[in-house]
Parts: sequence; structure tokens; C-alpha cells
Amino acid sequence: MTHSCRAYIVDDDDDIRFLIASTIEFANHGLEVAGVAASGEEALAALPQLRPDVIVLDFRMPDRDGLEIAEEILGADPSQNVVLFSAYIDTATEERAERIGVRECVSKDQLKALPDILRQYCSAA
Repeated sequence: MTHSCRAYIVDDDDDIRFLIASTIEFANHGLEVAGVAASGEEALAALPQLRPDVIVLDFRMPDRDGLEIAEEILGADPSQNVVLFSAYIDTATEERAERIGVRECVSKDQLKALPDILRQYCSAA
């Protein structure tokens, strides 16, 4: 039985959301876009209805940073797969993400690898 992997994209940049969605859809390895959100608050509001397998979460957003959003998501559901996808990842951010329960931190320059990274979190779903 093939399970479609549903990714939820959260990034405040319209172009980046489009680029991530296009990359996921182009890869077409059982991945689909469950939804997109332009802010952390928008993401949290839609999350219960979308029930994605994995969340691709930007770090720097205007309302709240991605790790604050990840903390809220994982506080409610520790089994949710969250991947931090950011141009601004340093050691302190990675350590904070690991403490919160984020599965992986991926630099935005690794966009082409993102579908493969996401798929590894879907096989368990």
C-alpha cells in the first residue's frame, strides 16, 4: 500500500513557499503539498484540519520564529515531524531545535535534497 506523504509548508516569503511546493511536486516521489502558510499563526490555525505527515518550517518569520511555532506544535503532538528549513541555521539554533524535538535542520541551499529528506519522515507515518 503506497502512502502519500503530505507536507505542510510554512514560510513568510511567497517565492520560497512556491519554490518549496514546486520542488516537492516536481520530485513526485509520493509527496504532496498538504497546504501552505505565510506565518506561524496561520500555520497553527490550519494545522488541525490539514494533519500533515511533515511540516517544513521557516525559522525567521515576522510574527514568531519557527522554533517557537515548532515548540507549540510539538507540545501538542510530540510525534509530529517538523523540519526546520532556513537560511539562518547555526549551532545554537540546531541545539535549540533538537531540544524542542525538531527532526532535522536543513539549510535553504539544500532545496533540491528536500524531497528526499522529507520522505524519510513519511515512511514511519
